[in-house]
Amino acid sequence: MTTAPSMRQYALVTGNYWAFTLTDGALRMLVVLHFHSLGYDALQIALMFLFYELFGVVTNLLGGYLGARIGLNRTMNIGLGLQLAALSMLLVSPHLLTVAWVMAAQAISGIAKDLNKMSAKSAIKLLVPANKSESEKDQSFSLYGWVALLTGSKNTLKGVGFFLGGGLLSSVGFNSSIQIMLIGLAVVWLCSLLLLKAGLGRSKNKPKIRQLLSKSSTINQLSGARLCLFAARDVWFVVALPVYLAQQLSWTYWQVSSFLAAWVIGYGLVQMLAPLLTQSTQKVYDQTPQNTLKAAHKTAFRWQGALCIVPMVMAYGLHIQWHGGAVLMIGLSVFGIIFAVNSSLHSYLIVALSNTDTIAMDVGFYYMANAAGRLLGTLLSGWVFLQFGFVACLLLSAVLVLCAAYVSCGLARTG
Repeated sequence: MTTAPSMRQYALVTGNYWAFTLTDGALRMLVVLHFHSLGYDALQIALMFLFYELFGVVTNLLGGYLGARIGLNRTMNIGLGLQLAALSMLLVSPHLLTVAWVMAAQAISGIAKDLNKMSAKSAIKLLVPANKSESEKDQSFSLYGWVALLTGSKNTLKGVGFFLGGGLLSSVGFNSSIQIMLIGLAVVWLCSLLLLKAGLGRSKNKPKIRQLLSKSSTINQLSGARLCLFAARDVWFVVALPVYLAQQLSWTYWQVSSFLAAWVIGYGLVQMLAPLLTQSTQKVYDQTPQNTLKAAHKTAFRWQGALCIVPMVMAYGLHIQWHGGAVLMIGLSVFGIIFAVNSSLHSYLIVALSNTDTIAMDVGFYYMANAAGRLLGTLLSGWVFLQFGFVACLLLSAVLVLCAAYVSCGLARTG
């Protein structure tokens, strides 16, 4: 059982993460739908998120190093402050909202998001200490449960953010939507500055810049699998899917944002249930932490093998023109469930495998790979959709999942 002060700090970190995620999800939907309505094509919209993902790669790597030196409380508050700056940049006159300007704002937002996420994920291991009276098995379960709760609730709120973004755009317009989010996040930022514990996550031995890259082969393999996994999702989900729904199925902005919101909310809920799903179906937990991790690696490989089938079936259904709406609804639901379990397992593994004193650097390196996967997927989402269509995005997704499964196969052997 965690202590009361630790639980209060965990609640504060989680609240910060939730508030940030809500504005981040809403902002993404606002940008995609607003600029699509202005006549921008899929590749141009994808380019607006280029620096968002690119700077995320750099931020996770340097952010872990920064968190180990100055503390996770400071990196989290810096992230919240930068998101306020990014939102403020979008309040300029409409004629100044060029692709280049939005790319710059998204670059700042990308830095903010990954500082916030790295800080929140790293803080879990520090704020959920092991209870000496519990067995090691139960400690692993407790850590997995807390990681799944934070990760799943974050994605549920991101889905609510999609819904919020579409709703605000339809009701009050782009500028007013940005103003509302700016005020709400500013209140959260001020509370965080006052209440978040100083020195959280600061390393006892100040890390050197040459220690940025992980020396653990297991963490490197896990990071490689994460890169492929998230590229497989974003190659069709980030840009191609909302544009396809609007163009080919003639959905309104409200319908697109509502559907994506419901999908991400459901995805987050499944992530929170992942410990129960994997424990009952694949027996993730065993008598020792080593066996627990080995079983988790094997489980991740099995779930990724199942995941690669889904986009292939969807691509075939759309290719033969079999009820496009039904193919997407059913396929997205199945993909979301399986992907959510994979994501939750990976999030647990990186926290469990990280050294307590270098937790920020290990998690930062891992989420650098995560950001690189999103960057690759975002770029491919716009380009492949524009050149070859939505079915090609789905087929490429299946290939990338197979790559993730191949890497996870190595983890299962060595875990």
